[in-house]
Amino acid sequence: MSDLDTSVLFRPFRLKTLELKNRIVMAPMTRNAAPNGIPGDANVAYYRRRAEGGVGLILSEGTVINRPASKNEPNIPFFHGDAALAGWQHIAAAVHAAGGRMGPQIWHTGSTKGMSRWEPDAPVESPSGLVAPDKPRGNTMTEKDIADTVAAFAQAAADAKRIGFDTVEIHGAHGYLIDQFFWSGTNKREDRYGGATIKERARFAGEIVAAIRAAVGPDFPIILRVSQWKQQDYAARLAETPALMADWLQPLVDAGVDILHCSQRRFWEPEFPDVDGEKGLNFAGWAKKITGAATISVGSVGLDGDFFSAFAGKPSTTADLDNLLERMAKDEFDLIAVGRALISDAEWAAKIKSGEKAGLKGFNAADLGALV
Repeated sequence: MSDLDTSVLFRPFRLKTLELKNRIVMAPMTRNAAPNGIPGDANVAYYRRRAEGGVGLILSEGTVINRPASKNEPNIPFFHGDAALAGWQHIAAAVHAAGGRMGPQIWHTGSTKGMSRWEPDAPVESPSGLVAPDKPRGNTMTEKDIADTVAAFAQAAADAKRIGFDTVEIHGAHGYLIDQFFWSGTNKREDRYGGATIKERARFAGEIVAAIRAAVGPDFPIILRVSQWKQQDYAARLAETPALMADWLQPLVDAGVDILHCSQRRFWEPEFPDVDGEKGLNFAGWAKKITGAATISVGSVGLDGDFFSAFAGKPSTTADLDNLLERMAKDEFDLIAVGRALISDAEWAAKIKSGEKAGLKGFNAADLGALV
């Protein structure tokens, strides 16, 4: 790691009622470690340790809205029902006691399959009964299915506020349900939720955001995670130009999104190098420039390999933060999310702040098997 000044990572951040002591976010990472969908003591301790380690904002792993077949692994936690919500309330309280702030990520995984190939009891659903272009899987959603799903997202967000969370993140990325509506390859609908343009296909997401805003009021911050890439196609792109990105994201900000969490595999890669060069703005930088919303960047922070290598059991060693610090100093984006580095090293943020370079652990893929 370089000797560049890391203080840019430790500036406070405030947006509406969300007050953070620094710019470091724990990225949502599926752990599949909540038996029967109920988070317990091990989950409480896992998140508390990251707050004790200095993370400013913790975003939970993806949690399941109250909709059949809305998860693709058996032990992903619910964000509905008294038992699960009680578990999450304990987690939020523990994070607060340790000086952190937290929001649940709420999701519906659409027609995707998880790593274990587990199958839910109910039929999976998606915009057009597809999991990828020309690959059928599951049911095409009716307009009632869509309305019920919108309502389930809004209820989860209202519950997040009620039980003490500081924000809520909607998962609209990575080829899951909302992203399947965005993507022309999986949205072949001919009603108002389809269309030839990304602006038309963003209607479903816009209705979810508007319903959540109505449920939580004007001051509770809403985060939306978006991506160009899909787990079904790493090279997929929803917006090939800044103008198309505006068509995609501006209506969602207008509907109530406060922060766009812009997922890319490597945060240092330029989003539109043909426009501003090989060292140009990344996805989060362009999203902020286009919409004026606050943004979170993410993608292989502090490590030498991207996260797909983790699923193949490959470790990653530490890498310097020069590029990140330079971008943060320019306020290209507002917050930076850290994923795998925090899986193996709960004290990553504190070590960065103190300059404890030798103590950084990198990422050990074996740590995915337990809540360490």
